[in-house]
Amino acid sequence: MNSRVATMFPVPPKVAFDAAVGPQLWFVVREWILRGELPPGSRLSEVDVAGLFGVSRQPVREAFIKLAEESLLEIRPQRGTFVSRIRVDAVMSARFVREAVEADIVRLVASRPTPQLLSELDTLLQEQERVMDGAEPQAFLALDEQFHKRLAEAAGQAKGWHIIQPLKTQMDRMRYLNARHFPHDQLIAQHSQVVEAIRAGDPDAAEAAMRGHLRQILDDLPVMAKALPHFFEVEEGAEQ
Repeated sequence: MNSRVATMFPVPPKVAFDAAVGPQLWFVVREWILRGELPPGSRLSEVDVAGLFGVSRQPVREAFIKLAEESLLEIRPQRGTFVSRIRVDAVMSARFVREAVEADIVRLVASRPTPQLLSELDTLLQEQERVMDGAEPQAFLALDEQFHKRLAEAAGQAKGWHIIQPLKTQMDRMRYLNARHFPHDQLIAQHSQVVEAIRAGDPDAAEAAMRGHLRQILDDLPVMAKALPHFFEVEEGAEQ
């Protein structure tokens, strides 16, 4: 592999070739895009990616098609394959759905808090504080995801949380972008408000805290779209 190709991509993880290669390549490239390691506008080549992983072009093509179906790649005939821009409409729709779902989730949890759950949430908050000043956002956002997932599980909605994951794709790209440009202490404070409302057994306060937390992106999105307009796709006539 030449040096140009080697410097285009993050260091690739090892792919276990005793399993289907296409889905593994899909997952790796998807994570690179979600995390912003392959920013919008990046041009990808089947030949380059195949060479990077030492595989044939067929599984790479399969991964690219699936990523295009998720609106993460744009395949332009005769021009190439490019990382798509972040769709503002999809971010806003995902936020709307998450707020509706998680407001009900946290109400259920606050109506029947348990010492074990509160202990787990406190531990997650402590871990978030520990990693919040890290150079890369992966650790913090993994804990953020775990926080919300644990609430869903506690409400008996683990399957519901799984269902909304595909809807969060563009929103997750925005979350990684935010995590690189905004401090994490505000998010931790919002998580703490949710936990304290649960601890108090106050469903109304818990719902209000969760709604406020998930509406933070309404303030952050216009700021990021203005600072990095080439990262975002806005439908004509849509408001940011």
